[in-house]
Amino acid sequence: MTSGPPPTDAGSVPNLRFSFADARLRVEHGGWAREVTQRELPVATTLAGVNMALEPGAVRELHWHTQAEWAYMLAGTARITALDPAGHASVDDVGEGDLWFFGPGIPHSIQGLADGCEFLLVFDDGGFSEDATFLLTDWLAHTPREAVARSLGVTEHDLHGLPCGERYIFAAAVPPVPLGERPVGPGGPPAESLTFSLLAQEPIRSRGGCVRIADRGNFPATAIAAALVDVEPGGLRELHWHPNAAEWQYYVSGRGRMTVFAAEGRARTFDVAAGDVGYVPFAMGHHVESTGEEPLRFLEVFRSERYAEISLNQWLALTPPALVREHLRVGDGVLGALRREKRPVAR
Repeated sequence: MTSGPPPTDAGSVPNLRFSFADARLRVEHGGWAREVTQRELPVATTLAGVNMALEPGAVRELHWHTQAEWAYMLAGTARITALDPAGHASVDDVGEGDLWFFGPGIPHSIQGLADGCEFLLVFDDGGFSEDATFLLTDWLAHTPREAVARSLGVTEHDLHGLPCGERYIFAAAVPPVPLGERPVGPGGPPAESLTFSLLAQEPIRSRGGCVRIADRGNFPATAIAAALVDVEPGGLRELHWHPNAAEWQYYVSGRGRMTVFAAEGRARTFDVAAGDVGYVPFAMGHHVESTGEEPLRFLEVFRSERYAEISLNQWLALTPPALVREHLRVGDGVLGALRREKRPVAR
């Protein structure tokens, strides 16, 4: 059992953790969804998340959002489709560890393949809600049938089966894999892929763990930066902060503890587990420990095109030693250890 908070916790720091297990579960014929937004975690103003699962063949219907959508595949396989304003059509199959990114207003869909799928969606607005999605069937059900028929170039009789309301998630046949003939829009193939294989990336390794980063530098289509962090049992994601954005977290597996320093003598520690969402407000110092018997894996997500981090170790290692000694009153052994560190991500 995890011990109580450390004696270094002090002052008033808002709640920075909420579990998807405590969120309302919306169950549909073919899948389910649940969300953690600013409603559940008021401090999380920059980003919101949706956890969704689709059975084999089930479809998250054609839709779009006013926010950008970033996604991480947790399990299984899925097929995504999208169309951009220049007429570039995208159809891609994705599996565990893969990402996708759709900008605001880009129409898209998600369909489970033979083994179904579960994924995490992150939106660049803490106030986002799935209830505000622009759904194809909802739109057509609230448009005069005559206007729909004229727009599509068919008769009203041809539309006799049109749904009378939104479908959201619905069961369907498993599509063929591979796809076969791919649709080609007037703009030709997309100039940039809307998907990225994060687990295929060579990780940055350190004592006790590793990290994989995806941002505009290696995933040109994205406007959201992210890091997938693995920390071995007993390991530590070092003391650090982010100088460009608040950090929204999703804990994929394992157990851990996060301590956040909020200045003015304030700090608070949170125990975290798989399925939890964490949030670190802009520029607050923090660290994460792996406290379970299996590795801790979690996502760090930022409303920024670039991943940026300031490491306490690196800061002190690149500050004149005499100045560090005056601040911390430490000996040459500590200063030497700092100089040997380059970019410790987890230890």
